[in-house]
Amino acid sequence: MRITILTLGSRGDVQPYVALALGLKKAGHKVKFATTPTFKDFVTDFGLDFAPLEGDVRAVLEGELGQTWLESSGNPIDFFRLYGEIARPLNERQFVDAWEACRDAEAIFYAPLAFSGYHIAEKLRIPAYVPILQPILRTREFPNLMTSSESRLGGIYNRLTYLAIEQLFWQPFRPQVNEWRKSTLGLPPIPWWGPSWRQYKNKNTVFCGVSPSIVPKPADWHENIHMTGYWFLPHPADWQPPQDLLNFLESGEPPVYFGFGSMKGRDPEALTQTVLAALAKTGRRGILLTGWGGLSDRNLPDTVFKIDSIPHDWLFPQMAAVVHHGGAGTTAAGLRSGVPSIVAPFFADQPFWGKKVAELGVGPQPIPQSELTVEALAAAIQTATTDEDMRHRARELGDRIQAEDGVTAAVEAFERSVSSSIVNHAMCNLFIQNLTTRGNGERGTGNGG
Repeated sequence: MRITILTLGSRGDVQPYVALALGLKKAGHKVKFATTPTFKDFVTDFGLDFAPLEGDVRAVLEGELGQTWLESSGNPIDFFRLYGEIARPLNERQFVDAWEACRDAEAIFYAPLAFSGYHIAEKLRIPAYVPILQPILRTREFPNLMTSSESRLGGIYNRLTYLAIEQLFWQPFRPQVNEWRKSTLGLPPIPWWGPSWRQYKNKNTVFCGVSPSIVPKPADWHENIHMTGYWFLPHPADWQPPQDLLNFLESGEPPVYFGFGSMKGRDPEALTQTVLAALAKTGRRGILLTGWGGLSDRNLPDTVFKIDSIPHDWLFPQMAAVVHHGGAGTTAAGLRSGVPSIVAPFFADQPFWGKKVAELGVGPQPIPQSELTVEALAAAIQTATTDEDMRHRARELGDRIQAEDGVTAAVEAFERSVSSSIVNHAMCNLFIQNLTTRGNGERGTGNGG
């Protein structure tokens, strides 16, 4: 089957889908991977066909509007308003690119931010599947992770938070999407309440790339929602770590990792100084992943090693603890590594993952970026590196996650869905054929009489 995967965002929004794409390819499907040009080499290096989608996430995050967006933590209204301002100018080209990438597809996988896939699949009359990296579907068991509220307010309230977030996401794009549906796709407009209602009514197939050891599948999710486990992308078999990094790791006790991925605040220098001061206060060694500039590329003491990028699955198990922003992918890698995590979230789903780490007892309470002081970070590092019960729980949880195979589970669920659709389609055609044959026979008998 020819499958196009659409996704937008940072490295954490791309890498798990590359893992899923490789699983689908291994199962015999032909996969085209569509995302922003920033990740073209990353995608093609794994032997996947690439199609571009307009946009430069790094440039967006480094701009004034992007910085304001990063500072919208805890306020979903501001978050989606600012996201609408960022995305609407890009959508016109992204819609064109997505349509081109999907023209020959027989099935579409689209991440939530690449929502054009839903409408294109409707136009082409092919199945659409939603692979998600967060448990963002309606449930009574806990509130939407984009809200800062707690689940103690009850099941009805929890479910209402999903309806509210769906509208905050849909309404800024409704006029633009409906105009595109009319002018390009020749489709009727989506009603005011949005496409989610139709998706839930039809029980569309969704793959949630989260470990059930972290978030058990809610009891009120329907049978076509599959909690598969994480979609991990192993580092290439021929990859070799830098020798100077190996020398650093061998020269002392396990260091503490610091990396904030694509999250670049207004003052990376100040954030780096906070990290260095906290390490000095605890007497720990450290590794700084500069990433997209969230940490400064400055001269460092001999007890701290700096690197631009490194496979998490190789590095994290060798750390004393990992400190990160709480992105879904980095959180998953930290939990899988079996070492405690310290989450310093910026916005979006990151506070949710920080709270989840603390609830599971595999890391201290999260420290929001606005509250990240030397004292708070040093205290968290001290706890994560010395609390033996916490370290034991982290190892046990890591072992459970390592035993899961989320990619295989997702591919198998997809193929079951395809098989079921084929059978249902065939039965429907047979039923129609029988009705037609019976009707013709009855008419023939009547005319002969």
